[in-house]
Amino acid sequence: MSTFLSVLINIIVMVGIVCGLFVLQKKHVSFTKRVLLGLGIGILFGAILQLIYGSSSEVVRESNTWFSLIGTGYVRLLRMIVIPLIFVSITSAIINQNNKNLGKMAGWIIGVLLITTAISAFVGAGTASIFNLSSEGLHVGESEILATERLENRLVDFQSKPFQQQFVEIIPLNPFYAMTGQGSNATLSVVLFAVLLAIATLGLRRKQPESAEFISKMVKSLHDVIMRLVTLVLRLTPYGVLALMTRVVSTSDFNEITRLITFVVANYVAMIVMLVIHLIILALFKLNPFTFLKKSAPVLSFAFTSRTSAGALPLNVETQVDKLGVSEGHANLSASLGLSIGQNGCAGIYPAMLAVMIAPTVGINPLNPVFLIQLIVITTLASFGIAGVGGGATFAALTVLSAMGLPVGLVGLLIAIEPLIDMGRTALNVSGAMVSGLVSGKVMNEVDLEVYSSPLSEN
Repeated sequence: MSTFLSVLINIIVMVGIVCGLFVLQKKHVSFTKRVLLGLGIGILFGAILQLIYGSSSEVVRESNTWFSLIGTGYVRLLRMIVIPLIFVSITSAIINQNNKNLGKMAGWIIGVLLITTAISAFVGAGTASIFNLSSEGLHVGESEILATERLENRLVDFQSKPFQQQFVEIIPLNPFYAMTGQGSNATLSVVLFAVLLAIATLGLRRKQPESAEFISKMVKSLHDVIMRLVTLVLRLTPYGVLALMTRVVSTSDFNEITRLITFVVANYVAMIVMLVIHLIILALFKLNPFTFLKKSAPVLSFAFTSRTSAGALPLNVETQVDKLGVSEGHANLSASLGLSIGQNGCAGIYPAMLAVMIAPTVGINPLNPVFLIQLIVITTLASFGIAGVGGGATFAALTVLSAMGLPVGLVGLLIAIEPLIDMGRTALNVSGAMVSGLVSGKVMNEVDLEVYSSPLSEN
């Protein structure tokens, strides 16, 4: 069968599946069920494509270029609305709520993000020790070495700036440039500008109430429009998850995965343990953890398949507000800060595991309490210090290993299996951000417990 005909058949099958999901939507099958169904069918369809054609075949490559119209198109739509959503949501929430406890809210959110990152670093280090992971005997190929060198060059550029300068650069010279998503600290810069603008509007109410009222109405109208746009885009989630999962499974290099299967399994064990810890934290604050799991399933599924915390932000906020009863201020600030601070999977578990794997090669006992304490502290601080810098977990690992004085060559070896591990890490990052919003909201009595406990909507 020709490549063209094979690709055409695959496209027809994908269109048929999409139509099936659309029929389920028309029959009012719940959003959560459709997302999970898209996830499951995507795994099955991707596995079938790989079994028939092979992960590197021309048929699979060409098919996925067409599937990307759905998958990549959906992710780009989500990323398109991230910055506008952050800006209008935070500004609107502070203005409308007249929030006098903004500092306390931010403090709780950042505190939870950093504390859970410290815990995740400990979990990562402990899991690596239990699985007896070591970098000894692992072969680094030429492509991996080149990839590591490129990442190290970026690390050198980042480290050339002192921490004080990195922190100051969160203040945008041009907020409109930050709103384009450009620059290493774009997300945090937009958050800061939105907060300052809202505070200025609140202050204006005392001296120029008419101007303040005009700004408030304008922000509210803009907020309503953006949220309507978010709703329209989120309706496409089951289709996006389907296409994204099909691509991931059909193109995964299972030979590399098999070669490093112990490392992959250890990562997922650590991430599952950390997710359980998230649930325990919620239980300690008297929030039903099973309710959280059920209601967060769609956003965690999307984060898993898309590997983008930023793309998951609209669904994160929508889930916290509409399904978990978190106030808009806590939901938006936790989701926004969670993009850049205290990512439990990428900046916590992963760097700590690599450090424990590498330590024996330079004569360090990874179980030494001094080493572990140093690792946890550095990992936690690094999760804040690299806020907004691209490169994800790989870049975070380079930063931590460099700060610990450990060689970074292992990072290049693991690039081949990054996509598989990154799916779980991204879902854990989003879970951590949602937990920080729930905890901060619960502490400040800004979680509607009736909404949190209510059954899932069937639309």
